[in-house]
Amino acid sequence: MKSLRSWLGATAVIALGTLGMSQEKGPVVRIEKAGAAVPADWKEETPSNTMRFGQFKLPGEGGKDGEIVLFKGLGGGVGPNIKRWKDTFPEGESKETEVKIAGLSGKRLDISGTYMFKAAPFNPNAKAEARPGYKMSAIYLDGDVPYQIRMVGPEKTIEKYQKGFDSWVESFK
Repeated sequence: MKSLRSWLGATAVIALGTLGMSQEKGPVVRIEKAGAAVPADWKEETPSNTMRFGQFKLPGEGGKDGEIVLFKGLGGGVGPNIKRWKDTFPEGESKETEVKIAGLSGKRLDISGTYMFKAAPFNPNAKAEARPGYKMSAIYLDGDVPYQIRMVGPEKTIEKYQKGFDSWVESFK
């Protein structure tokens, strides 16, 4: 009887998985020696420039997509990067928190408001486009090789993906 219960328990788990209650995962992102699988609803893209080592599209309602971008090896330090991110939301409401991910310490910035988007952010002559109602969660990890993770997009889109982003960030092992 015990083996029948075990078999029934295993069958129930398999059935739950086939009913859509499983946690599907996407590709694994590595930071240092730690890795974490991204949520399946993030759409991996080819990075749009050589500064990015990873890029994901976050499909939103009516084509109002967000994105997650990962940078590796770009320095500048925690303070200057937090300031630069804040400057892209000149009147935004922000919150900073200390983080530890994959054994690296850093800082996280959550900010919302009008995002001043620049297609070429380091070009002083690039024109900024105001995008009201945007939100960003950005993380700078300090180490021999610094990492940056930035999720940005329309507020409703980012709110849809925020829980998955937070879980992913916490899951690096």
